[in-house]
Amino acid sequence: MINIISTLLHTYSPQPILLQIGFLKIHWYGFLIAMGAILGFLVILHLAKEYKLKKEEIYNYIFYLVIVGLICDRLYYVIYAWDYYSQNLLDIFKIWQGGLAIHGAIIGGVMVMYFFGKKHKINPWLLADISIVGFALAMSIGRWGNYFNQELFGLPTNLPWGIPILPEHRPPNYMNFSYFHPTFLYESMWDFFIFFVLYLIHRVPIAIIKNNPEIKLDYGYIALAYFILYSIGRFFNEFLRIDFSPYFLGMRVAQITSLLIIFTCLSLLIYKLFNKFRSKLLS
Repeated sequence: MINIISTLLHTYSPQPILLQIGFLKIHWYGFLIAMGAILGFLVILHLAKEYKLKKEEIYNYIFYLVIVGLICDRLYYVIYAWDYYSQNLLDIFKIWQGGLAIHGAIIGGVMVMYFFGKKHKINPWLLADISIVGFALAMSIGRWGNYFNQELFGLPTNLPWGIPILPEHRPPNYMNFSYFHPTFLYESMWDFFIFFVLYLIHRVPIAIIKNNPEIKLDYGYIALAYFILYSIGRFFNEFLRIDFSPYFLGMRVAQITSLLIIFTCLSLLIYKLFNKFRSKLLS
């Protein structure tokens, strides 16, 4: 199976259009983003049911999550690549061409979790723990949209799973190379691994709630684990990527952001564990 996938990646030249009917074009990028979002939301609905949250509230929550997440997702990328968009303002609205940044989606998602949770008296950390699992699955699927757009690939490689990139998509200093690291695939596989592990971890608090519904659990550990794990993978994947990025202190901005997220989430994790340990000692 691995050899078959490697051969397909190495020999197939993807096209951005999935289906065209007259003037109507369905892009692989948009289709895969939508499929990832739908499956991710199904996971959120399933976990919310297990935690006995109201279905109507979760539907509203998902609605705000989509709207705010997409806006922040795109806005972050536009700011990130402002040198280009400042000269091509109309392209800001052409989302089907690619250009969504996960760190923007995280910022938007955190805002929705906090304000929605406070308004509806739902622990925002619980919303985060539930949402992040669906988000990881959505990211794993959505990353394949970059493959069909021939974007966010990595350094040239002779590995059997190297992907062919058309000359018009190659950076000028890599015109003499044909095959490149499929960094989208590395991130997709890492995201799916995170999804699988965190989904299994959810079975522990769910079992506790079913057997002891009166117990008040402390949430947030799963969400913090996601941010740490994702940021570790993203940090190392950035060493291979050759798409445009500002640099700071000799590192790509996404690497700096990843390190900040790791430090912040580790600090929060330690703080939460310390408070939990202290409260047990005092009780």
